[in-house]
Order: sequence, then structure tokens, then C-alpha cells
Amino acid sequence: MFEHAMTNLRRIRKSGAEEIKVSSRSSITDLRSGIIQVDAFNGRPPECFGVIGGPPCPDFSSGGKHRGHEGDRGKLSQTYIDMVCSLCPSFFLMENVPGLIRFKKHRDYFLTLREQLHDAGYVTDFATLDALDFGAPQERKRVFLVGFSHKTLREARPGLELPTGEGWFPFPKPDFEDALGYPWPGASKFGAEPKRPRGIPDTLMTISWLKDVGVTSGIPNSDEFFVPYSDKFSTVDEGDDSRKSFKRLHRYRYSPTACYGNNEVHLHPWEPRRLSVREALRIQTVPDEYILPSNKNLSAKFKMIANGVPVVLARAIARSLMNFLVGEIDHVNNDA
Repeated sequence: MFEHAMTNLRRIRKSGAEEIKVSSRSSITDLRSGIIQVDAFNGRPPECFGVIGGPPCPDFSSGGKHRGHEGDRGKLSQTYIDMVCSLCPSFFLMENVPGLIRFKKHRDYFLTLREQLHDAGYVTDFATLDALDFGAPQERKRVFLVGFSHKTLREARPGLELPTGEGWFPFPKPDFEDALGYPWPGASKFGAEPKRPRGIPDTLMTISWLKDVGVTSGIPNSDEFFVPYSDKFSTVDEGDDSRKSFKRLHRYRYSPTACYGNNEVHLHPWEPRRLSVREALRIQTVPDEYILPSNKNLSAKFKMIANGVPVVLARAIARSLMNFLVGEIDHVNNDA
């Protein structure tokens, strides 16, 4: 699905763009750094390259069973860090849920991973960022761990003493400093016409992203959704996201974290159905040119969407990394 969507996006924006191909579909547990170097670089890595990824997070999630690094998925965080240390990239980025540092037993594990990276010649920093603060219509907090090799840092910042502690990396600043503090409305009876509140930026409300992408809009993936089968689709209040399932969005609020699985996709604010594939992509701020193939399983599509980082947040972090590497940030606080 990734190949199809990325190829389509590139070719819509640039005629004749090269087809996107995933070089390996093997599990990271079955790969070795030498194999990756051959697949990605024909055996010879470039002078500057990075590793970016987000190991599975359910074992660290607040809603999970807290198996942590002992869980089948939690173990992959160690595998990811082992791979970083083996590949020796110029920089790396790891994304995960806030539970990785919020709960003591998970945080202790996180700190051991960080110490392993330090021993391997990296300086690291981390921060918790919320996609809502960056213009996504969704509250989605995630932890980002970033690191640079000593060599890369010295080249990017000649004469800089290697940073220690936290707070030295210029993570992106939010577009909205206190997005949760706006006068968000409460729930409304489904089918009613709730009053639009004042003082809330349009981009943070779901209506701005959903109003033009209905089932008959003709936008790709907009007519793909799970068929309603329960009376709850017509009875749950607009904005009632208090329950574990059948959470309904509010047109003038942001969405809860898009965490879809087992057909459990958020309900549409004013229609008696779940969100469509395109609407879920919109909540993740994915551009409409990113089109998922029509012949793929719906559950697989929603799972892929829910695993992603909202584009507005990913872009902000990418810019911070690029600015840091090319030296556009003038100062690094080494006293933090």
C-alpha cells in the first residue's frame, strides 16, 4: 500500500516521477545491518544518512497491558536500537507513545536504551509533542528520541562541546501553544446543529477537514468505510468520546487519538457511520494525493493509517532535523 500511495503522490505532483519501491519486506528481527546496506545503498552508505522509525508501541501504551520490553512488540524497541548501533547512521529518530517515559518501569527501560546509544557514540535528546499543537485536528501525543553521532555533531557544529542531559536539541515549536485550552464545546444530540464556538482555529476542528470529503465527493478512498450495523450509529451523541468503543467525533472539536483496530474506527460527527478511509487520512493530515489501493482490506488500511505520525507534525520534526544538520540553528544549550 505504501508503494502505491507514495508513487501516486509523487506522480501527481511531478509527471513521470520514479516509482517508489520498498527495498525489503523482511521483519527487522530477520535483518542484519549488512543486508540493509546492500538493499538501501548497494553496499556503501553515503557520508550522511539517517534511520527513522517507530517500533510498535502497544506494550507501552496507557490502554495496553503494560508488558513493556517483555512483550512481543515491546521487544522490537530493543531490536530497533540494536540496529541503529549496528548501522552507525549519522543520525536517528525513534517515535513511540508517551507511556514509554510516563510509567516508571517503562522509563527505566527507555533510559537503558538511551545509555546503550550513548555508549555507541551518540548524543541524544527526547521530547513529547502533540500533533494538535502543530495544526492537526487530533490530540496525539508522542515521544520522539533523536540522536547524532559524535562525528556528525562535530561537523555540524564545529567547536561545540558534546551536549549532555536533555533540552539541547531544537525540537519544533508548536503553532498553537495551548491548543487544549481553547473553549472546546461539549457533546450535542446526534442530528442537531451545534453552535460553532468562537476563538478556535479552523484547522483544529474536524469540520474543516471533513466537510468536503463525503461519500459522494468523488475523492479517492472517500467511499470506503465499514458498513453500519448497530443502532448506536444513530444514537451516540456528537462529541461523545467517553466510551471505549463507538466514540463519535464533534464537528467543532478535535479528534481523540486515531487508534484503529478490529473495525473500531471513530464515528462520523453528523452521519450515521464510521469515518471513511479518506476521512481518517484527513484526520492524520495526509494529502489527498496519497491514495490507498481500492483492492486492499479495509482493516489493513485503517491499521496503516493509525500507525502513522500526522503529516504536519512529521514535517515539523523533519525541518528541525534538517536545520540542525545544515547549521541553521545558531545555538545549542549545553547546560540543560
